Amino acid sequence: MTDVATRLLGSSARMSYDPEIEIDWDAPLVDGLWFMQPERMSLYGTPLWDALTEEQRIELSKHEVSSIASVGLWFELILMQMMARELYDADHTSARTHYALTELGDECRHSIMFGRAIAACGVPAYGATRHVHRLGRGFKAVASGVSAYASILVAEEILDRWQRELMKDERVQPLIRMVSRVHVLEEARHMTFAREEVERAVPTLSRPALALHRTLTAQTGFMVARTLVNPRVYAAVGLDPREARRQALGNPHYQATLAWMGERVLAFLDEQGLVGPAQKPVWKRSLLMPAAA
Repeated sequence: MTDVATRLLGSSARMSYDPEIEIDWDAPLVDGLWFMQPERMSLYGTPLWDALTEEQRIELSKHEVSSIASVGLWFELILMQMMARELYDADHTSARTHYALTELGDECRHSIMFGRAIAACGVPAYGATRHVHRLGRGFKAVASGVSAYASILVAEEILDRWQRELMKDERVQPLIRMVSRVHVLEEARHMTFAREEVERAVPTLSRPALALHRTLTAQTGFMVARTLVNPRVYAAVGLDPREARRQALGNPHYQATLAWMGERVLAFLDEQGLVGPAQKPVWKRSLLMPAAA
């Protein structure tokens, strides 16, 4: 772990970004541009989507991307609390601790960046649904070790895959593309660190501990994936949130998007023995795992 942490510290020194400087916060939004890829939106291809005008679809994209960003911010706050709690008893002279503290600094900047981007869009920071928000309080208090880093990896990986595509899409607002680019470049280090932590710790687990970490990680995957698009976003374009949520969760296009977002991280977790038979139904309900898997 020392070699990995030392390498990540060097990378952080060479390639860190300050969103206050890198992003032109005073630039106006561009009329007619999307806020995310329309094909990745939750209602794409549904009867409700077909009934919306182009302007309504673009407006909905603004609310959906802000919901996803605010859920990302919410989970980054959970991440920071879990890592800070662990570092309380860590060796404060080690490269691992120094890198973890560096990552906390990155996440503070990312949280501010997401908050500013949402404010620039002029829409609410929807965040997780009320029920999931309450569950998050309990999760951050009890998760540690393997399930903490595996859960961090789930949240980071699914957003990373989505943002890597988004940042290259010229149909999308420059502000959103730049926010995504900054996040992707720095999250690559965070995911390397989380993978290393999982790989190092899984072999040391007892069978009961492995079962617990499998369960906690699967529940986190369900919690994060299902709350990415807060149902309240649909009301912004005059849709009934309950009906829109129903159509979104039953939408083959959106199901395929979530499975695509979860593909890489689930392959890694499976390799590490963290996707057991008892947890597969939860992963499938999260839609991060295809129903046919």
